[in-house]
Amino acid sequence: MAGERVAVVTGGNKGLGLAVVRALCKQFEGDVYLTARNPELGEEAVKTLKNEGLSLFFHQLDITDVTGIRALRHFLMEKYGGLDVLIYNAGIAFRAADTTPFGIQAEVILKTNFFATRDVCHELIPLIRPNGRVVNVSSIFSHMSLQKCSPKLQERFRSDTITEDELVKLMENFVEDAKKGIHEEKGWPNFAYGVSKIGVTVLSRIHARELKETRKGEGIIVNACCPGWVRTGMTGLDATKSPDEGAITPVYLALLPTSVNSPYGELISDKNILTW
Repeated sequence: MAGERVAVVTGGNKGLGLAVVRALCKQFEGDVYLTARNPELGEEAVKTLKNEGLSLFFHQLDITDVTGIRALRHFLMEKYGGLDVLIYNAGIAFRAADTTPFGIQAEVILKTNFFATRDVCHELIPLIRPNGRVVNVSSIFSHMSLQKCSPKLQERFRSDTITEDELVKLMENFVEDAKKGIHEEKGWPNFAYGVSKIGVTVLSRIHARELKETRKGEGIIVNACCPGWVRTGMTGLDATKSPDEGAITPVYLALLPTSVNSPYGELISDKNILTW
């Protein structure tokens, strides 16, 4: 119903996303929506959490389908009149042994991890109500990959005045350079996942800056976070954190009390700010 608080988690049917939804169901005062591309898998995940005694809802969302993103936006506006918490968790990576050409990997990874993040944020951030929270799950690899960029690229990615259009162009350049096999000589690291997460971190910084200017005084907070090395289907069983442990930082950011105004526009790991 309009006025009821609501939280949405993308990529919530397994791994870290499922753990984030679980934690929100226990701590967030309002309705929680688990979203997933595959309705069958999403509904199965909802059933799993309901069997744990938790209350939540499912909404289908393919983050690479703008029409579907807009359908979710329409649903949220019709039912709730807005959105209070958005945790963007969905993402992909290729395994190290994968033989897919690097240029193709770059295109596929950037499409999901950066460009889809941007599309979801464009459609859903305008719905965020005063004191709302936006959390984009990035990675420590964004921080590490930044160090491996050329000094010129590092300067651009660290700029406090970089625009979204400039960032998009940089991400497009990386994909083009990767397809041509010249990305390293152009100053890029040989790690498409890391570059995609640089994009997520910088996009979060840009959106935080813009919201502070356009919706001044509304208390909306945007951050990116590194959940840590979490045991999921993407990272493998050797990772040091369980999904529930990985969920701690993104949920901490999603539930920052209205009395605080920081961290803001930062990259957070284990509840600490990483200097960008």
